[in-house]
Amino acid sequence: MKREEKENRRKIIVSGARPSGKLHLGNYIGALKKWVELQEQYRCYFFIADWHALTTGYKESHQVRENSREMLLDWLSVGLDPDKAVLFRQSRVKEHAELFLLLAMITPIAWLERCPTFKEQLRELQGKEIHNYGFLGYPLLQAADILIYRADAVPVGEDQLPHLEITREVARRFNYLYGRILTEPEPLLGEHALLPGIDSRKMSKSYDNYIALSDPPEVVKRKVSMMITDPQRQRRRDPGRPEVCTAYRFQEIFNPPEVERIASACRTAEIGCVQCKEILGHKLVEFLVPIHEKRRELEEKSDYLEEILLGGEEKARRDASATLEAVREAMKI
Repeated sequence: MKREEKENRRKIIVSGARPSGKLHLGNYIGALKKWVELQEQYRCYFFIADWHALTTGYKESHQVRENSREMLLDWLSVGLDPDKAVLFRQSRVKEHAELFLLLAMITPIAWLERCPTFKEQLRELQGKEIHNYGFLGYPLLQAADILIYRADAVPVGEDQLPHLEITREVARRFNYLYGRILTEPEPLLGEHALLPGIDSRKMSKSYDNYIALSDPPEVVKRKVSMMITDPQRQRRRDPGRPEVCTAYRFQEIFNPPEVERIASACRTAEIGCVQCKEILGHKLVEFLVPIHEKRRELEEKSDYLEEILLGGEEKARRDASATLEAVREAMKI
C-alpha cells in the first residue's frame, strides 16, 4: 500500500492553542506530550490559534506574531514533527472563517451563551472589555476549526467536553438541515495530568507561577526552591505529608523511579524540603536539556520556521477547501 493511501486511511485529529509566547511545563504535560504521541498514530492538524488570541487580547494584537513564533519553537523542541503532523497558523487558512460564518447562520445564540467557559471567563476577567461578538462566538469558531477537517476525534480533558459537545451539536444541526456532510468528532479522552504552579495554583502565566520550557537551569532551580511544600512542616525534623506538597507532585511526574523513596523519606523526616527540591531541580534541568538544545538549534532558522508553516498551511488549505466545497454544494450557494 502506498504511503499516501495509508495516510488517508488514518483517523484525523485536530487541536490548537492560542499563541501566548513561550510555553511552560503545564502546557507540555497537559497537551504537548500527548500531541507528540498522537502524531505517530493519526493524521494530525495542530494549529496556532491566532484568531482565538484576539477574542480576549484584541488590544495586544501586536504580540501575536512573535508569540506564534515562540510557540512554534516550543512545539518543535518537544518533538512535534512537520513530516508527521500538519502545523499551521489558523489565520492563514481562510476557509476556517468562511465555515464559521456559514455555521453562524444556523447556530442559536443560546447555545453559545450557555457555554460554561464563557460564563467563567466573564467572571474571571471582570473589568476587561470582552463583551464582544468574537468572545461570545469563539466556541463556534472552534467548531469550524475542527469540522473543516472532518476530524474523527479531538484530544480533550473532561473540563473541555462542553466545548466539544457544541461542535457536535452544530455538526448534527447542519447535517439535519443540509444532508450528512460534516463529521461529529468524538472526544479522545486520556490521562490529562494537571501540573500545579510553584504556588500550588494552576500553572499559568497570568499567575506568574510557571516554569517555562525555555527557562535556563539557574532559573528552573530558583523557581523550584520557591515551591509550596507541606505548610505544617515547620522544622526539618517534622514528618511531612507528600500528598499536599507541590514539589512532590512534580516528583511524581518527572522523577517516577525515586518517588516512593522520596515519599517515605519525607514522611519519616529522613529528608527535608530543601533536599527534596534540590533533587527535583536537578531532574527538571536534566529533562529540559534536549528541549533547550533543539530550541537553540532552531532559533536562528527563521526561514526554516516559515517554511514549516507555509507547507502546513498549503496542506491544511487543500483539505479545508474540499470540505468547504462540499458544504457550499449542500447549502446550494
